[in-house]
This record gives sequence, structure tokens and C-alpha cells, in this order.
Amino acid sequence: MEYLTIAIQIFVALGILNVWTLRFGKQTQYRGGNAKNMKEEFSNYSLPPAVMTIVGILKIGCAIALLIGIFIPQTILPATSLLGILMVGAIAMHLKIKDSLQKSLPAACMLILCGYLVYASFAT
Repeated sequence: MEYLTIAIQIFVALGILNVWTLRFGKQTQYRGGNAKNMKEEFSNYSLPPAVMTIVGILKIGCAIALLIGIFIPQTILPATSLLGILMVGAIAMHLKIKDSLQKSLPAACMLILCGYLVYASFAT
């Protein structure tokens, strides 16, 4: 179970880092509304640029904390808890603008994986 937990930590962390760094300015099929990049996506949600910056900092921080958690397990619970809350917010934003369920799928999957990591933190 420990190896599964570490694999999930790495998967979640790299997924978040990918979206918020490499794909930040790129169009994907999961962007809210018809957004072509992250800035447009947050604009579609009627959120100011400052919110995008705050969310990005929090998500990148959580991703880094998950990677650190491989060596310092005490970082896993706070990182996955906050990341889970942010994923609920992401799903809510997709629902707010009436996106298809497919666009909410990555956030829903991350939420489930964060839920597992929270569970695993208490199980050890």
C-alpha cells in the first residue's frame, strides 16, 4: 500500500504541475467554456486574475508538498486536504458555467485521488 500511495502522490503532483506550468498557456479539451488558456478559463468563471494567481500558487505548493511527502509524510495530509478543496472548487466552476461533465473529469479524478491520500494518511 505504501508504494501505491507514493505512486498516487507522484501522479497527482506531476498532473498539477503539468497543468499549471507546461499547459498553462495552451488549449485543452478540459478548459472551462471555450477557453484557449488558463487566463481565459478563469475569466469564463468570472474570476479576477488575482484568484487565478492565488489558486495557482496553492496548487503548485500542494504539488511540491506531495513530492516532499515521499520523504516527510507529515506534508501529505495538509497538501491533499487543500488540494481536495481546490478540486471541489474547480468542479463547482465547471458546473457554474454549465460545462459538460467531461470537462470536470480531471478535477473529479484528482479529488478522488486526494481522498485516497487523505484516507491513507490516517491509515498509517
